[in-house]
Amino acid sequence: MSDRAAKDELYDGFSVVAKALANGRRAEIIDVLSQGERSVEDLATEIGQSVANTSQHLRHLARAGLLRTRRDGNHIFYSPASSSVADLWQALRAVAADHVAEVDRLATRYLGDRDGLETISRDELARRLHTGEVIVLDVRPVAEYRAGHILGARPVPIGQLHVELDQLTKGHDIVAYCRGPYCVYADDAVRELVSRGHPARRLEDGYPEWAKAGLPTARG
Repeated sequence: MSDRAAKDELYDGFSVVAKALANGRRAEIIDVLSQGERSVEDLATEIGQSVANTSQHLRHLARAGLLRTRRDGNHIFYSPASSSVADLWQALRAVAADHVAEVDRLATRYLGDRDGLETISRDELARRLHTGEVIVLDVRPVAEYRAGHILGARPVPIGQLHVELDQLTKGHDIVAYCRGPYCVYADDAVRELVSRGHPARRLEDGYPEWAKAGLPTARG
């Protein structure tokens, strides 16, 4: 084989990963699985697809080496093959935000106007958690909270927030977080909390970035 042909095959091999992620639903699957393993059925519900379509997307990602599986009875659970997969997704997302002009417009269309939403950095939240100055709400689905969450955070899925509002101490600072900078759950939670008179902010990004930074986490 000529050097050129061998090099072509090598770079075609690299491109397998890019091809696997060249689909919005598959990118969304990686985003969800970066929070923790999920079953095919749970993923299908989460991304608004049929089980058959979701399974097809998962096979694409698995063939590219991006996912691993675990069987429990009749259910198959998927998770990223390594932490590098979540890192790749975060890098891809960041590059798109920096260099694809349309991303800002699309994010605003999905997330709404964020000008009135206050944020808090990971370092400041870690400090305030250490001193007990803040209530932290994890507004992701419970399965994701159990897979891993910020140490000291309360599980309050966004759909249950209205039930928990009366139990939150008025005047106490509240921080909500979810999957990352493009997750709408924390935005919705902060808007609802502020409308009810609670001082509230959202974490600047989400749980995966917090964990990657080596900040305190817990499971279960």
